[in-house]
Amino acid sequence: MAYTTLISAAELADSYHRPDWVIFDCRFSLADSTAGRKAYRQGHIPDARYADLNQNLSSSVKSYTGRHPLPDFNGFSKQLGLWGVNNRSQVIVYDDAGGAFAGRMWWLLRTMGHEQVAVLDGGIRHWQKQQLPITTVLPKITPCAFRSYLDQKQWLNAIQLENGLASNSFTLIDARTPERFMGLQEPIDPVAGHIPKALNRPFQLNLDKAGLFLPPLQLKSQFQDLTDARNPTQIVHMCGSGVTACHNLLAMEVAGLGGSKLYAGSWSEWITNQNHSVA
Repeated sequence: MAYTTLISAAELADSYHRPDWVIFDCRFSLADSTAGRKAYRQGHIPDARYADLNQNLSSSVKSYTGRHPLPDFNGFSKQLGLWGVNNRSQVIVYDDAGGAFAGRMWWLLRTMGHEQVAVLDGGIRHWQKQQLPITTVLPKITPCAFRSYLDQKQWLNAIQLENGLASNSFTLIDARTPERFMGLQEPIDPVAGHIPKALNRPFQLNLDKAGLFLPPLQLKSQFQDLTDARNPTQIVHMCGSGVTACHNLLAMEVAGLGGSKLYAGSWSEWITNQNHSVA
């Protein structure tokens, strides 16, 4: 059985030792970029590699980009091979933030044509609550070759988004908190507010009180109500830098609403152009 959206702690516990399974720890903190790697060294799921949001899952920031530009996909493909991922691997990704960062790696792999990738539901916190094993031992990795089948239609640039919104071709969903969306608070980016016509759905709404994803039917109802049941292929997701937006995209996939896309640069890229409208 291939896992393509979510996997439970119990399901992972049964199979994490399999040689064709590769696990990634994607813990990260926007406030302290070293915190995730430190947490990994202090204890991680057995055989997990560490994937750093800044160093592995993004490329360098330029004056015209957002805070987490998409990685160089050729370089990322090589890195996946060095991590021991091949095109038959079942990849599992997790973090300690409900999937907020792991969702980025999930989306990247799917965009590169690798469907067998799933987010650990509840992350390492739920894993530990189930008293499942944690280790400080680093994995023994056998490098291999990973071949990317990149689908550039999975994301939009700012011009495509602007034209799509002008023609009403897309519905745009912003995954940031309501305070940031409305411009009442902006702790990260230099300009507050949101893109005109965008709808707000904080990614946290995809989770229940235990930090697990809501049932598929509940997610489906909520997204359809938000978008007036628009075709999922006409839905575009964004956030501050294209990271937590992947959480909403994942939630739609869990709900059976496949085909939505990502505005990869998101708010932090949008505001680099002073000609862009801000609401």
